[in-house]
Amino acid sequence: MVAGWSGMILGLIAGASIGLFFHDEAFAGGYASFRRRLVRLGHVAFFGLGILNVMFALTLQVTGVELRYPALASISLIAGAVLMPLVCFLSAWKQPFRHLFALPVVCVAITLVLLTEGLVRL
Repeated sequence: MVAGWSGMILGLIAGASIGLFFHDEAFAGGYASFRRRLVRLGHVAFFGLGILNVMFALTLQVTGVELRYPALASISLIAGAVLMPLVCFLSAWKQPFRHLFALPVVCVAITLVLLTEGLVRL
């Protein structure tokens, strides 16, 4: 749960930081530019995956589900929560980093598959 709330704090910090420049129409190439969209996505990814981390922890507590690989599920979700904003910001900086988006997606997918499998076995 700490990872989830930490992600939301980082989302707040990232949003406040980039928000200082949003008044400038040309910031990061303009409103519709690839760079600016990726910066916004990175900011939102902190919140979205932070919330998903909290929901994961609460699901485990409330349902009492026993996962087949609990450490893998937890570490994968935390890795996805770290990698997604990082890949977004790196891709905004240098476009070739966009090819790394599969990494956070696979990390989150591992967790969701393991959690769903555990819930089905309940």
